[in-house]
Amino acid sequence: QVQVTESGGGLVQVGGSLRLSCAASGRTFSRRGMGWFRQSPGEKREFVAAANWADNTTYYAESVKGRFTISRDNAMNTVYLQMNDLKPEDTAVYYCATNGPLYGITITPSVYGYWGQGTQVTVSS
Repeated sequence: QVQVTESGGGLVQVGGSLRLSCAASGRTFSRRGMGWFRQSPGEKREFVAAANWADNTTYYAESVKGRFTISRDNAMNTVYLQMNDLKPEDTAVYYCATNGPLYGITITPSVYGYWGQGTQVTVSS
């Protein structure tokens, strides 16, 4: 059984930083694309960042480019989202998605097979 667990969310002031972690157990997905999405109340789930280490590609939403970085610790089967210079509009529940495409990047949530429960990020002004 696959379990995906996010952690690292919390309350931070504008301009601050957080690092989210995504741990997958039960099965490794190091050769499939992985992504981070976020959702605010009343809004659709929004793509944030994705990576595929099978072909070493990463992709970011324009709203986070230059501020967020996706990376991984393959030995720990963990993916990270480093978030710097946080803004109030970054406030959302952040979700990790695994078992994505074999190659390349997709921003479409339905392509990803497994999701975590989400971790809340709140940026106060």
